[in-house]
Amino acid sequence: MAKSLQVEFHGVRGSIAAPGVATAEVGGNTSCIEVVAGDTRIVLDAGTGLRNVGDRLVKAGPSETHILLSHVHWDHIQGFPFFVPLYVPGHRVNVMSGPNGLMSLEDVLRKQMSPPVFPVALDSVRRQLTIRDLQDGERFRLGDARVTVGKLNHPDPVYAYRIDYGGRSIVYATDTEHFSVVDPSLAKLCADADVLIYDAMYTPEEYPSKVGWGHSTYEAGIDLVRAAGVKKLVLFHHDPARSDEEVRAMEDRARAVHQDTVAAREGLRIELVARSRRTSLAGEEVRAA
Repeated sequence: MAKSLQVEFHGVRGSIAAPGVATAEVGGNTSCIEVVAGDTRIVLDAGTGLRNVGDRLVKAGPSETHILLSHVHWDHIQGFPFFVPLYVPGHRVNVMSGPNGLMSLEDVLRKQMSPPVFPVALDSVRRQLTIRDLQDGERFRLGDARVTVGKLNHPDPVYAYRIDYGGRSIVYATDTEHFSVVDPSLAKLCADADVLIYDAMYTPEEYPSKVGWGHSTYEAGIDLVRAAGVKKLVLFHHDPARSDEEVRAMEDRARAVHQDTVAAREGLRIELVARSRRTSLAGEEVRAA
């Protein structure tokens, strides 16, 4: 069976978790996406959705997980101390992010896991954990996957990631604000990608009062996919106040302009079959049961 690049969404909200009846369909967990590239597991951001990933991995036995953090705002790291593989010998957890301008990634995680806000110190899990600081523009391999880092437009430093595997590619670009024109650096990072996961926290009507807050709209995402030749657009980082009905309405508006658009929901899976020299198969979108 051909290997594939698989993407599963475990947390799709921005700013703060938003559980409740009005958000149950889309989900209320904060940013967390699991990417499996062949035999390599990469997790994009460690929001509250990370807890469920960890619970599943521990049940399955020893594992290695690479966590790429876009940045270290609370909604992107809240799940990290509750990622059970950190505490279980035999598991490996490798955490990476670009510079935040104030302190190393290790110092950030150490502060997060320290009294009086958390009872377990980072040093107690160091046997299972490695921490690596990345740089803007850096390219490296994680297993068979190639990762490229790109800086985004946000009040605090934020980084996008492009993951390439088997002739397929996804780009994760959340917590970024669009310019009056398409960001040329981001367009270059996204060039000819199969999937772009993009910050669509605001509607076009809301955005004028949110300029400078570091978030974007579905319209800017459509401009970007068209400029970069991306196939599928995934609207991500939903406002915590956005109801399921409102997310569906935004999705419909976006699809009327770019048909291959979907709003991220917890449980959404996208599978891109790896290309060989003789085959070129289209990706298949699957909704979890």
